[in-house]
Amino acid sequence: IAVLQIVKESQQQHGLRHGDFQRYRGYCSRRLRRLRKTLNFKMGNRHKFTGKKVTEEILSDNRYLLLILMDAERAWSYAMQLKQEANTEPRKRFHLLSRLRKAVKHAEELERLCESNRVDAKTKLEAQAYMAYLTGMLRFEHQEWKAAMEAFNKCKTIYEKLANAFTEEQAILYNQRVEEISPNIRYCAYNIGDQSAMNELMQMRLRSGGTEGLLAEKLEALITQTRAKQAATMSEVEWRGRTVPVKIDKVRIFLLGLADNEAAIAQAENEETKERLFESLLGECRDAIQAVREELKPDQKQREHSLENDSGKVSNIQYLHSYLTYIKLSTAIKRNESMAKSLQKAVLHQQRSEEDGKRTPRPQDLIRLYDIILQNLVELTQLPGLEEDKNFQKEIGLKTLVYKAYRCFFIAQSYVLVKKWSEALVLYERVLKYAREVQSGAGAYTNRLKELPDVQDLITQVNAEKYSLQAAAILDANDAHETESPSQVKDGKPLSERFETFCLDPSLVSKQVSLVHFPPGFQPIPCKPLFFDLALNHVAFPPLEDKVEQKAKSGLTGYIKGIFGFKS
Repeated sequence: IAVLQIVKESQQQHGLRHGDFQRYRGYCSRRLRRLRKTLNFKMGNRHKFTGKKVTEEILSDNRYLLLILMDAERAWSYAMQLKQEANTEPRKRFHLLSRLRKAVKHAEELERLCESNRVDAKTKLEAQAYMAYLTGMLRFEHQEWKAAMEAFNKCKTIYEKLANAFTEEQAILYNQRVEEISPNIRYCAYNIGDQSAMNELMQMRLRSGGTEGLLAEKLEALITQTRAKQAATMSEVEWRGRTVPVKIDKVRIFLLGLADNEAAIAQAENEETKERLFESLLGECRDAIQAVREELKPDQKQREHSLENDSGKVSNIQYLHSYLTYIKLSTAIKRNESMAKSLQKAVLHQQRSEEDGKRTPRPQDLIRLYDIILQNLVELTQLPGLEEDKNFQKEIGLKTLVYKAYRCFFIAQSYVLVKKWSEALVLYERVLKYAREVQSGAGAYTNRLKELPDVQDLITQVNAEKYSLQAAAILDANDAHETESPSQVKDGKPLSERFETFCLDPSLVSKQVSLVHFPPGFQPIPCKPLFFDLALNHVAFPPLEDKVEQKAKSGLTGYIKGIFGFKS
């Protein structure tokens, strides 16, 4: 049997794609029941349990091996479910270890059965790798780093050999498993004493934008612990010519990891990974700012009661707060700019994403991003301690002009889509005005503006768009004249009333075709005649006196005769 393929397919189809281990455990239980029923390998009856073991003598069907494999998977999935719940209920960790030991026990039994001559070599190797994988996870949870690393290395070696022995399609599955356990191996190596493993773990985290699975929480805790050790030696930070002491541990840890996070963002391989890293950095920055605010409140009260005047100079803690706020706003600007760049490629080059089921990006989507960027720049100019810094204010002013130019450009693009040529032309001129102001005022700030979008490329783009706009406006004017020609004028009549007249009517090929008037209009018709019976007054009716008298004579006698059936 293909152990790894069966395990992976079952996991992906029954809950593990969304991290639902309870659903996968239920699937394993149901499949075990079906296998025991089809193999007639039941554990007793309703009233009495009779344990049975799979032995080599009855190993005539590969489904007997599936019984052991599903037992191991059920115990493993229960352990992973308890691992999720142990975050809030620590006592469940003991149950977790018990389930992992059970899974290892079933894996040992599977490996023992696969030593039979009836089992092929590939299945033997896969059973050994599966056994080593579960053993490594158990030792990992016990924090027995050396034993865990040996088990993971054995698993990795077997899967690498299997990947080299088969076709590329089959090797993909084995290589994926190798990539899954590689961070665990490096983590174990670090805990044993290999300091270089920490750098490799960080590189893995940078490439993936965050770890998943068994290693995620442990790696994040390890990174925080390592930075905390380094933070003990950090006492101050320098920003814009002023040195500020840093006494808050959370702020020290954040500032030490800032360079690593920025390097991770720069090395991110795709936009999704970059977005996750931006969010992680912003979250850490918010926590650091909150820690500074808590220290800032008593500092402000002391300044209110103090009689000393520092000529308007802000305190060190206030300046540190401004620095962290600057980092947060700058990171938010970079994140929005990164999102804008990815959208610009789709908008400017008209890249449609129909295969992904997404709608086509429009210029309106970019305007909101640039609005947020401009709002962040306004907040930067209002940071305490930087109001008198003319160089800083000038730099932010130039950045504001750059982003205003791009915002105007995409507003103009949105007007072009609705054929408002004059409004778009005016906005293009405004873009050129902003761009020229940036070029004339850059001067000494050229190096600081390198990270911003190039305004020269924007000027070239705008000049090209202006000529295209003028041509489109002329063609649109000609089309308007053509639509007013007699051959295309519609008089509102349906097709049934203008068979003799030629007219270009685009609505005939649309869903709203005017063929006839519906509902039809009212037409006058003759009224139904009224008949009057004039002969009734001249008719003589026969007398009825004889019948009236006979009815009057009938009394009690007639009533009795009527009862007994006698008629007169």
